[in-house]
Amino acid sequence: MPFQDPGMVHLREREMTVTKQTFIKGALILLVAGIVNRILAFVPRIALPRIIGAEGVGLYQLGYPFLIVLLTLITGGIPLAVAKWIAEAESTGDSKRVKQVFRAAMTLTIGLSVGLTVLFIILTPWISTTLMTDHRVYQTLRMMSPLLIIIGISSVYRGYFQGKANMIPTALSQIIETVIRIICALMFAKLLLPYGLEWGAAGAMLGVVAGEIGGFIILLWQYANDRKRVKLAIVREEDGNAQQPDDTSTPANKLRPTKLEPVMRKLINLSVPVTASRMIGSFSYLLESIFTARALFAAGIATSAATAQYGALQGMIIPILLLPTALTYSLAVSLVPTLSEAAAKGDKSTIHKRLSQSMRLSLVTGAPFIVVMILFAEPICRVLYNHVEIAPMLKLIAPVGLFIYMQAPLQAALQALDKPATALMNTFIGAVVKLVLIMELASQPKLGIYGALIAININIVLVTVLHWISVVRATGFSMHLLDFLKVGSAMCIMGAASLWVMNLQVLPALWQNLITACFAGSVIYMILMVMLRIIDRSDAARIPFLGRWFRS
Repeated sequence: MPFQDPGMVHLREREMTVTKQTFIKGALILLVAGIVNRILAFVPRIALPRIIGAEGVGLYQLGYPFLIVLLTLITGGIPLAVAKWIAEAESTGDSKRVKQVFRAAMTLTIGLSVGLTVLFIILTPWISTTLMTDHRVYQTLRMMSPLLIIIGISSVYRGYFQGKANMIPTALSQIIETVIRIICALMFAKLLLPYGLEWGAAGAMLGVVAGEIGGFIILLWQYANDRKRVKLAIVREEDGNAQQPDDTSTPANKLRPTKLEPVMRKLINLSVPVTASRMIGSFSYLLESIFTARALFAAGIATSAATAQYGALQGMIIPILLLPTALTYSLAVSLVPTLSEAAAKGDKSTIHKRLSQSMRLSLVTGAPFIVVMILFAEPICRVLYNHVEIAPMLKLIAPVGLFIYMQAPLQAALQALDKPATALMNTFIGAVVKLVLIMELASQPKLGIYGALIAININIVLVTVLHWISVVRATGFSMHLLDFLKVGSAMCIMGAASLWVMNLQVLPALWQNLITACFAGSVIYMILMVMLRIIDRSDAARIPFLGRWFRS
């Protein structure tokens, strides 16, 4: 056995510990940034309908599916491939390889971005007049075209920093982008609204562009600082090598000339599978918007009314429903490494325990929101948007929220158990069923937008059930029916208490009574969760950030 210096062994162990701590810290940084961004992003959701109305929000939302599809083509797998490859090069100290990968990724991304931007600009008139039923979306589509290049290039920088295990630039750029987007979207929407509703929606999209530019500048600044540090390190290394000219121990990969073409080919091979899998969700979102618009048109609903209904659904109702997913997403993120480690060891008891905790916490945290949305749909829509007429949509979609909140840990479990193809197939089946039902139900005059809402509800339930079946088959996991009955009983008691407090009307303003009723009901609900032993100390310890207060 070769001799190892105890000091060097200790140093390597220390480096491994620091690396692990850096990884955990980086994941937490991105997680915090994601939650902050999700909360901040709700601000324009509330304010924008008050400026441009539900119809203007509809024009704004109609453009997004096209943007998502094109961005998936550009950024679907490239940032992930860049992060993976740069991390590998960094682990061997191959700085030339890092530069080579970054240059190849940037070349590929710029080529795709410019090409798709030109194609998108050419096709914009055809999209707005042929694919979509409301030609006023044209101005919004024109305003979003710069986003393809800006977001495409930014994604390469984010992949670069992720590969270097430096999550601060990404988190900082995301927060700056969100703040600028909120301010500029509301400001530009108000400034351009006098020129027409379509210009108000286009102004909101222009605010998105301004936000992305702000985030991009932050990334450039961080990258420039990083390059200065790298160059300084290289100079020091060269000075050290200059003192030992006869040294022949230089690694071969630092002497070998780099070639861009093989790197480009490997980069494409790494990114194409990820891009292809993500395209299913993006195309589903795009086809959903197209099918919904055409189905409403077939139902005899006027174009302006159909656009307003679509805007209310996608821009106002669904964001409320998805608000609790900030926590369920956190649970899913914390679940993946634990399940992956347990699966690698074949430890089924740990898998079952962690799954049970995550599912129970998702159920427990999501249930109060369901109660509030069902009972107080009208006050919520009045306080947030001043559009009480959309409250029936919130009441209809609220019950399936529980399936959405439980879907996140189930999908995370499938990823951790190395079954991403199963999760992808479940999502694909749900998307096909949803699109067929949208055309069938939303085209009926009696249903209209509620037909699309029913289709979305069925999709959510179907995908969650398919994920559940897949996880059960893979792990043998099961939940106790008694847990669901306990949570259901607590929801009923919470609802009764909240209604009683709301009906007292002890405060002068509607929003004050709404907050008081929700708070009183939530306190009673949490007390019941503890009394019924749905939540215990070990469950609370699994909650990201807050869990450390419950660990002994």
